[in-house]
Amino acid sequence: MTSIEERATFRKAERISRRKEFLEIYRKGKRLETRNFTLILSRNNTGGNRLGISIGKKAAKKAVARNRIKRLLREYFRLNKGRLPSSTDVVIIVRKDVSSRSYPDIFAELEGLLKEGGGSS
Repeated sequence: MTSIEERATFRKAERISRRKEFLEIYRKGKRLETRNFTLILSRNNTGGNRLGISIGKKAAKKAVARNRIKRLLREYFRLNKGRLPSSTDVVIIVRKDVSSRSYPDIFAELEGLLKEGGGSS
């Protein structure tokens, strides 16, 4: 696999899935907020960028809506992870149901957060 193909995937090693890791990022990370999202950026020791998504039933009541939002956020990360500084953990907390919004709308909102945060913590 070439390096371009590797960068365009979302591998298991790029996921934050353990509660302990989420809590550590919540404690140490830099928070950025918009109306719909809270983005937490933190440095890691893995050498790569990782993504964690937190979305509760209050944000989107139906599982179908929560899963659609997660798919959109993973796609955004997959396409933009190369723009982040290396060794950065990103946790996206979804605050409101954005499942009816289009990908370009979500992209624009997250883009504004990343520019504001500069990717460092």
